Amino acid sequence: MRLRGSRVLLTGGAGFIGSHVADALGSAGVEALVVLDDLSLGREENLAAARRAFPALEFHRLDVTDEAACQAAVGGRAFDFCFHLAVIPLPASLIEPKRVVDRNVMMTTTVCELARSGTIRRLVHFSSSEVYGTARGVPMTEEHPHEAETPYAASKVAADSTVLSYCRTFGIDAVILRPFNNFGPRQNEGSYAGVIPIVITRVLANRPVTIFGDGHQTRDFIYVQDTARATLLLAERDGIRGRVFNIGSGKETSINALVQLLLELTGRADLPVEHGPERPGDVRRHMAGIHRATQELGFAPQVGLREGLESTVAWYLSKA
Repeated sequence: MRLRGSRVLLTGGAGFIGSHVADALGSAGVEALVVLDDLSLGREENLAAARRAFPALEFHRLDVTDEAACQAAVGGRAFDFCFHLAVIPLPASLIEPKRVVDRNVMMTTTVCELARSGTIRRLVHFSSSEVYGTARGVPMTEEHPHEAETPYAASKVAADSTVLSYCRTFGIDAVILRPFNNFGPRQNEGSYAGVIPIVITRVLANRPVTIFGDGHQTRDFIYVQDTARATLLLAERDGIRGRVFNIGSGKETSINALVQLLLELTGRADLPVEHGPERPGDVRRHMAGIHRATQELGFAPQVGLREGLESTVAWYLSKA
């Protein structure tokens, strides 16, 4: 399986991680790149760099739960790869749990059906570290129990199971990439924003930063371009059908430490930090075990937390 000269379908490609995957694909020598996104969180402007690298990029605004619309977009063409990143995010599941569970599973079933019909040769499905729940021990390997804390996490467990069931029952070629907490330029700072864009946004507005809970909860932060690079390594690796690969930094950082580093990098170490109530379903500890990705894919993170945050802060400041 090689990306150069291949035809690629990318769902959720106008989103944060998806657009960085699009950037990487646009520079990988692919023959065709078709992006599907409903722009509920993504932005078509996120694809600007990918279009510069690959002017023939084709974009369709549609809902990936709509199998007929997806079939119409692909127009009977066959694709060597599908990278499936379309998703309704975690915070939405605290407000509309049924919609999030239903839609996340339905979107995954759509791409599985495309694979079953022969439209897709290899499916690379994006999971989430949230499927593990709070770490029983670290590092968290791919064998860690699935103990979903939120409806979103449960929807990702179900979506992963759907992909693996299609592998076993129908023989589709699919692999699962399980990223930990991505950060970097283009991360959504509006609805359902993550901690890093929220802190930067509050700094720019000269408002106190609020940490939910005591701030001792930890996450494994991985720079988004490292994840995009890992995605391409995974796509081209032979002999991994039906396998799961964690992608992370292999390091844990507390939310308190993250916020202090962000305040330092923005020159606002004087800004007050407040603590609010814990968020429902907030996992306590995460740290990726990436031995499998290192040994079998040759993956190693190249961008450290400070370096990545410097680039991220600079990007947000350039937009202010």
